[in-house]
Amino acid sequence: MSKSRRVLLIDDNVDAAESLAQLLALSGHDARTAGDGAQAMRVAQEFQPEVVFCDLGLPGMNGFDLARELRTLPFGRDIVLAALTGYGQPSDRENTARAGFDAHLVKPVDPSIIESFLDDYA
Repeated sequence: MSKSRRVLLIDDNVDAAESLAQLLALSGHDARTAGDGAQAMRVAQEFQPEVVFCDLGLPGMNGFDLARELRTLPFGRDIVLAALTGYGQPSDRENTARAGFDAHLVKPVDPSIIESFLDDYA
């Protein structure tokens, strides 16, 4: 098991985000969710996550813009920021890197891969 982390899951698919948050909680992580960019910024400022998994196709502010905004927060430079998205083309990966993401994971992602990511990356 990895070290316990504060994890923020940002996805407009609320059921998927909540399910993953529950699985991470069972592994000892403190996981919160947000369904759009505005909510994610509020939760991030209060929660100060160590790791953020962010969908790219969000309503309102997309994941690329949200990543740039998260990086401007006082603690934002230290966040491990991973895209968790259905977008998997090479250009998508290039765009996530330019937006400030540290990693790009393509859905569907097995929860064991998320846990391995937390062990290895965060």
